[in-house]
Amino acid sequence: MRILVVEDDRDVGNFITRGLKEAGHLVERADNGRDGLFMATTETFDAIVLDRMLPGGVDGLSILQTLRAQKNEVPVLFLSALAEVDERVRGLTAGGDDYLTKPFAFAELLARVEALPRRGKGAGPVTKLVVADLELDLLSRQVKRAGSRLDLLPREFRLLEYLMRHADQVVTRTMLLEGVWDYHFDPQTNVIDVQVSHLRQKVDKPFPAPLIHTVRGAGYMLRAPDA
Repeated sequence: MRILVVEDDRDVGNFITRGLKEAGHLVERADNGRDGLFMATTETFDAIVLDRMLPGGVDGLSILQTLRAQKNEVPVLFLSALAEVDERVRGLTAGGDDYLTKPFAFAELLARVEALPRRGKGAGPVTKLVVADLELDLLSRQVKRAGSRLDLLPREFRLLEYLMRHADQVVTRTMLLEGVWDYHFDPQTNVIDVQVSHLRQKVDKPFPAPLIHTVRGAGYMLRAPDA
């Protein structure tokens, strides 16, 4: 799943983000209400872990109310130190799907997050990504191109998932470092180029038309072959 974590406590946010990524999910992070609101309303996520109290002039309840006003039914798990019954009721009646109080066990948070899409709001979360003849199944974690199964390592799977979710968009090295490797800086490493090269060997080399393209001076783009 692609998950947005909105949490202002750096240690807690890093802990959640790292754990969700280790569980195989694609995670984006915001550390204040203003950025969280922008990301939640301009990007597509399968679930959101949302802190109740946030800096930036926008709290978690306001973010949730804005989403629901826009008819955005993305599942939301509230995470908060506010344990009073009235606060939990406010979060749930505003449109929240679950409410977990701090401190918490990560195993419980993971179980609750992964259960959110199964509650079945709207059309449900995306479970398969398709670009041209390339298919990536997020549930079985299988990848096929032209009907042939591709055996990818976990990091290659996450890299391909990120590229497919941003199909037809230029994806910079910094975006890949943050979205796939969880590096929030550019260490001047060639890890991105090496991994993209390995991915191309499996996704593109055996087939007549390449899907992964280098955008000189910018990064990479995954797109369907020109008609």
